[in-house]
Amino acid sequence: MTAPAFIQRGTGTTAVVMLHGVGGGRDAFRPQMEPLAAAGYRAVAWDMPGYGESAPISPYDMAGLASAAVRLLHAIDASHVVLLGHSMGAMIAQEVMVQAPHRISGLVLSATSPAFGKAEGAWQQAFLAERLGPLDAGKTMADVAARLVPGMVGEGFSPEGAGLAAAIMSRVPPATYRAALAALMGFDRRAALADIRVPTLVVAGELDTAAPAPVMEKMAARIPGAEYVVLPGAGHLANLEQPQAFNAVLLAFLTQHFPV
Repeated sequence: MTAPAFIQRGTGTTAVVMLHGVGGGRDAFRPQMEPLAAAGYRAVAWDMPGYGESAPISPYDMAGLASAAVRLLHAIDASHVVLLGHSMGAMIAQEVMVQAPHRISGLVLSATSPAFGKAEGAWQQAFLAERLGPLDAGKTMADVAARLVPGMVGEGFSPEGAGLAAAIMSRVPPATYRAALAALMGFDRRAALADIRVPTLVVAGELDTAAPAPVMEKMAARIPGAEYVVLPGAGHLANLEQPQAFNAVLLAFLTQHFPV
């Protein structure tokens, strides 16, 4: 199978490979691309299978998505790889750490969780109903974005970032969106957190209701040596809401562990 589509900036020996969430695409990391390249890193952002220019996979599950990410790593052939995952993308990053830990030099987990839970769980059912209800009612992905994005951002967010998030979500094929949400069901890598042996940064948004900061703090405590940072006033889309604050935390971590 071929590697997923991706974009890249910079030529550094350390590649920061960015994995987006369910409502995302490679442009979800647009505010990070140039700052990373300017700092001497190779910035890489993929289109997850079924998104953008990447072909879908079958079965569409976490193991297959992680395998696709590993194919991407082979394609870029970097000396060192730091995975930066947002939301579902950070869950895929955790899955990659199980499949191919030898390929990863560092990890950044943003707005995520080590487990999603069972499909019959009340929280999971409410989550799916909120996200799939409009599609089931005949609405478009643009309608879904208009409904969801305002509730995903925190205080003092960048209007440009929120607008970009809505535009990106609007472009996600409905079938892919459904498949990605279904792939989350049953995800649970809590037991694998203690086995992570690379420098790890865990970034939470103070006002994130999808991946609450207390949950992420507990997650960070189970990863040996992990650094935990809360971005004040940020919601679920911190890298788009507060790009300068997010980039500052990210670059401080990279500079400490992967100096150029």
